[in-house]
Amino acid sequence: MTRYVLDTNVFINADRDARWADELDRFSTEHLPHIHLSAVVVQEMLAGAVSPDRERAVRENYVEPFERRGRLITPTYNAWKRAGQIMSRLVNRKLMSPGAFARSFVNDCLLAASCRERGATLITLNVRDFELIRKIEPITVVPPWPE
Repeated sequence: MTRYVLDTNVFINADRDARWADELDRFSTEHLPHIHLSAVVVQEMLAGAVSPDRERAVRENYVEPFERRGRLITPTYNAWKRAGQIMSRLVNRKLMSPGAFARSFVNDCLLAASCRERGATLITLNVRDFELIRKIEPITVVPPWPE
């Protein structure tokens, strides 16, 4: 069975749109044993939780259920190293310019390297960045909701 990792934008959409939240719930129910949470996504979600109430909601609704089940993906040293190589090779191939890496893109490279290392499929709405990353790092990226 496929191991899935959900990108931050999937959770953000679920917070903003009730129908999207229902789809996330349906997908999660069907694939729960195979969904993992990346530490990169946790960092991004908590960084965006600017109030104590929002931080508590993120922890309770998204982070703690994965922590209790031990379904977390934390980047290894090799994933960090590979993320740097992805960025370097994008510059070498003139697909990006040096210094043009936003923090979110650095996180995307780290997420991609972590998913590849674990053989996980990334579910994301961020097609543009991950298509660029895939020119260097062959990872499986799909839009929500794969069947």
